[in-house]
Amino acid sequence: MILSKLTSKAQTTIPQAIRTALKLKEGDQIVYAIEGERVIMTRYRNESTENPFASFNEWASEADRESYAGL
Repeated sequence: MILSKLTSKAQTTIPQAIRTALKLKEGDQIVYAIEGERVIMTRYRNESTENPFASFNEWASEADRESYAGL
């Protein structure tokens, strides 16, 4: 189990082991999901940043995926 302390301003440092496991770096965003009494923390992945074609529906055909697969 990994612990961190909450400050008077409700802030905490994410321990190195967690930053490494989630591949977090400065400027990354974190997503929290509440499930009962548990909180799941994950690194936010902005699809439009990772996939430059995500917002272009006209390039979403199977033929386009095959054509651009090797790039």
